[in-house]
Amino acid sequence: MNEASSDFVPDDDLIIHGDCGVVLRKLPAGFFDAIYIDPPFNTGSPRSLKRLRAQRDPARGTPGFGGHRYTREVLSALSYEDAFDDFLEFIGPKLGRARELLAVHGTLYFHIDYREAHYCKVLLDTVFGRDCFLNEIIWAYDYGARTTKRWPAKHDTILVYVKDPERYWFNGDEVDREPYMAPGLQTAERAAKGKLPTDVWWHTIVPTKGPERTGYPTQKPEGIVRRMLAASSKPGGWCLDFFAGSGTLASVACKLGRRFVVVDSNAEAVDVMTHRLGEQTRQLSL
Repeated sequence: MNEASSDFVPDDDLIIHGDCGVVLRKLPAGFFDAIYIDPPFNTGSPRSLKRLRAQRDPARGTPGFGGHRYTREVLSALSYEDAFDDFLEFIGPKLGRARELLAVHGTLYFHIDYREAHYCKVLLDTVFGRDCFLNEIIWAYDYGARTTKRWPAKHDTILVYVKDPERYWFNGDEVDREPYMAPGLQTAERAAKGKLPTDVWWHTIVPTKGPERTGYPTQKPEGIVRRMLAASSKPGGWCLDFFAGSGTLASVACKLGRRFVVVDSNAEAVDVMTHRLGEQTRQLSL
């Protein structure tokens, strides 16, 4: 990767390998239409994902689907640490800088889970101001592990804040529509067009064998990020993700005609993004 030694204004789509605390200080203030971050959720344990290949083996295998016996081979494994002694101390300075990096019409989408959402809401009210709070989006899904000891947790929270409550950009016409629950009560034209999604988004996780799947832990589906960038960034506008992981924001930005800067300190994440976006995507190490 190439080295960059001073502050710079991006003039091309970028994958940056580096500590976001360092990288954010080098990016230009007031530059980005939209920032989406999906930081570690502070679960207290490493997050990992293994890609397995199962083969029938009546002699040595373990019981599995359909009454057959299988052996399993680990093809690849990705992981990162997800534990901080003080999560708010870790994330707070980065959110402060994120606000500075937003254009006057810009919007932050902060993706978090139930463990930290309430603390982060108070922190963001302090950083942005309560008048800059736009939405609490609930992303609901119905896959993954289950429990019988409590209500199974099947949603994430996305907190939405704007730089300026009087001048932020929101274009609902660019967002995918949803069918009306009672289309017969609408005009034919409105029923055919569908309605703007509410602040509760029912959307599947990335399917295990889906074309988006990269094998990176906690990868988020393009569908939810597409709604954010379509609504809150202008065509050709710049978008930022400084906990980029598998590069979902970058992939969506390419398809929507937006520009992007994605940052991650994990070399495995950079490799995943490079494969996903193509070797021609410019890379820097900071």
